Amino acid sequence: MQFMLILNETTDDFEQRNDPARAEAYWGGWNAFIAAMGQAGIIVKGDGLQGPQLATTLRIRDGKRTVEDGPFAETKEQLGGYFVVEVPSLDEALDWASKAPCVLTGSVEVRPVLPPMPTPGR
Repeated sequence: MQFMLILNETTDDFEQRNDPARAEAYWGGWNAFIAAMGQAGIIVKGDGLQGPQLATTLRIRDGKRTVEDGPFAETKEQLGGYFVVEVPSLDEALDWASKAPCVLTGSVEVRPVLPPMPTPGR
């Protein structure tokens, strides 16, 4: 079964990425987590995202398009990246999510991935 681990990080987490004094520890934690999942053979897909300051948010309200710079809301956590993993159960997905470095300061949302949609006419 496939699950998406949605990795939410705090502003401080994002700042650590480029802080010379803290970047090695930040990336070391992520590299260890990724290596463990890779060794377990569960990674289907995954990407980190650039910081929320580079986000662009689109809304359409009453037929009008609004584009704003930055994340969609003032929150304490922002989407930092994701992994799609293939594991036998939600419990195992939660076990892996509990090992993500951001779970200590932010959160990891775990969602089942929808199965492929049937192709019309097949």
